[in-house]
Amino acid sequence: MSESETKSCCCSQAEGDASDTVIDPVCGMKVDPAETQHHGVVAGIEYHFCSAGCRTKFLADPDRYLRPVSEAVIAPVAEGTIWTCPMHPEIRRDAPGSCPICGMALEPLEPSLEEGPNLELIDFTRRLWVSAVLAVPLVVLTMGAELFGWQLLPMRVSMWVQLALATPVILWAAKPFFERGWESVRTRKLNMFTLISIGIGIAYGYSVVATIAPNIFPRSLRTMGGAVPVYFEVAAVITALIFVGQVLEIRARTATGKAIRALLGLAAKTARRVRNGVDEDVPIEHVHVGDVLRIRPGGKVPVDGVVTEGRSSVDEAMISGEPVPVEKAPGDQLTGATVNGTGSLLMRAERVGRDTMLSQIVRMVADAQRSRAPIQALADKVSALFVPAVIAASVATFIVWSLVGPEPRLAHALVNAIAVLIIACPCALGLATPMSIMVGTGRGAGAGVLIKNAQALELMEKIDTLVIDKTGTLTLGKPRLIEVVPHADFAEDEVLLLAASLERGSEHPLAAAIVDGASERGLSLKETTNFASYTGKGVSGTVGMRAVAMGNKAMLAELSIDTTALDVQATAFRSEGQGVMFVAIDQKLAGLLVVADPIKESASGAVKDLRASGMKVIMMTGDNWQTAEAVARRVSGIDEVMADVLPDQKQAMVDKLKMSGARVAMAGDGINDAPALAAADVGIAMGTGTDVAMESAAVTLVKGDLGGIVRARRLSRAVMRNIRQNLFFSFVFNAAGVPVAAGILYPTFGLLLSPIIASAAMSLSSVLVIGNSLRLRTVQL
Repeated sequence: MSESETKSCCCSQAEGDASDTVIDPVCGMKVDPAETQHHGVVAGIEYHFCSAGCRTKFLADPDRYLRPVSEAVIAPVAEGTIWTCPMHPEIRRDAPGSCPICGMALEPLEPSLEEGPNLELIDFTRRLWVSAVLAVPLVVLTMGAELFGWQLLPMRVSMWVQLALATPVILWAAKPFFERGWESVRTRKLNMFTLISIGIGIAYGYSVVATIAPNIFPRSLRTMGGAVPVYFEVAAVITALIFVGQVLEIRARTATGKAIRALLGLAAKTARRVRNGVDEDVPIEHVHVGDVLRIRPGGKVPVDGVVTEGRSSVDEAMISGEPVPVEKAPGDQLTGATVNGTGSLLMRAERVGRDTMLSQIVRMVADAQRSRAPIQALADKVSALFVPAVIAASVATFIVWSLVGPEPRLAHALVNAIAVLIIACPCALGLATPMSIMVGTGRGAGAGVLIKNAQALELMEKIDTLVIDKTGTLTLGKPRLIEVVPHADFAEDEVLLLAASLERGSEHPLAAAIVDGASERGLSLKETTNFASYTGKGVSGTVGMRAVAMGNKAMLAELSIDTTALDVQATAFRSEGQGVMFVAIDQKLAGLLVVADPIKESASGAVKDLRASGMKVIMMTGDNWQTAEAVARRVSGIDEVMADVLPDQKQAMVDKLKMSGARVAMAGDGINDAPALAAADVGIAMGTGTDVAMESAAVTLVKGDLGGIVRARRLSRAVMRNIRQNLFFSFVFNAAGVPVAAGILYPTFGLLLSPIIASAAMSLSSVLVIGNSLRLRTVQL
């Protein structure tokens, strides 16, 4: 943080204090940001503390310590930050707040490396606990008397106790629901909060009136003690249950930000700039286009640019996903955040800051994550029709009973209108989706399929096109020695022993594969002297008393060693996408070593099953066409191959498939797959892959087995079928009771549906939803 960005945490500092001193917002002590490691970010504002204890207290209850923003900020969110809704990206604001459509808290459009506490999650978790703690005694007081005959308190005393317990739940805990419900009415965007606020409000409001003024109700609705049934526990329990769903949803939404922070964490923090022959380390923000930068062995490439001097191999797995480093020479392109090998390079910066490929990947992941619609949209669509219909029915009931009902007309009108609203209370509708999701995701976890969010379950059953990355998804993602081909009088173990002994001094991934291959065969490696590495060609040295060289055909030609005897076999291996290295011993051709990334044992069977389930399977890789087509031949059932594809092109191809009408799932394991994983209708990550891929994807296969995709599809179908059943139960069950609650049976049978029966019916619909959801625990995957 620069000094210009630092402001006082609270009151003005004493004259003479250092300009970089701030005030701990908890204890008031002066703190030097440069000297303390205790800091935290709340709502985009960074605060510094004198100790870990003060930091913990502040993050647990920031509202208690926060001063007005004008007085109390250090390092606020960058000026000009745009705020957007994670579920409605069309909403853009220049300040934090709530979404006018769904009521969700807005978040910065541009991702940040800082991970501060989620104030909405902290607030809703606190409200959940308060609601749950107060709802438990309410349930004991009411359900205990109704089900078990436990009359713990006299009826009138119990009603006043219930009022005291329920009031904090409704007036404080449920306040966000009422605010969002009112906003939905004001903007005419009826949603789940509309139903929730109406249901809670009517149940509580009716109960308050029944407690304070029971005499206004008909005698037929009163108990022998003169009391009228109340529904405080209904309002409190609904509030607590809805908060459970909200907290789970916020946690899932917050987790998606980990992918962005993981990507941002890959970037180099400093660069070594060369000016007038002098090297200097500078912050990455100070690097400009045209600067000459030195990349030391093992260092990160700071920005995108071009090599101007030197040769080295660079690990570009972040971009291509391939495990084998790429040789770089003057004129070759370098990508920021990739890792240099053993050589030293000079580069010229060409793209910095927001223009680098890493920054573009970050933006693509963030945009793709926000483009998804939540599964709750299904319930919102029902609510958009259901809510006005129920309200209209309640109003009509009140009017009709007020005009033509028996005396006391007003009391009957009020009771029946309330019964209509209670029978249509959204408890079951609110449970319909979260219960199925919670049980279904638990069942999936037991089968090695981790589901990040409900959207994935909603869409997985509709997928008709599966795009699969090659490296780490179809293949193991790590080169292995697969064959040793000796020549002339040389033995297979002899060739491998000498080659592995030589390669033990190399840091190349293919060298590690050869050394590992020798170890698996139980060979004891020997010491190597005079080791030399020839960039882009191979290595040489002396093993014991024998001269050993290993590399490509060009290197052996320079050593005047004829490779003709093995050229045909080498070409055949290369045509299968395998890496080939010639070995020479004592100036004679000794054999070939073949290294490749093996196909996963389960790949062919999984692809066959996926095609049988109706999916089109496309392999998309950053590797070359020859290797890609060779892998496709070995994995039967792949419909189409796309090779030489960069990260932004992967996302573009996924978008193109979606525009053509396909429902696309993308399976991958690398950083380079992150944008495509986020852009696909469903992103599927291998549990054996990178954290970034897993955070960008909606589904993670724990064992990295493609058969998990088949299980995920079966789970999706089961969960969505269960959700539709739940919505049917909750909607139809309650809706069918509306005309009965309105009094349609009264003229013929003299029957009225009292609010307590309405409450029982509502509770029964909830029991049906919960019981139906629990059936998912035994679904066969």
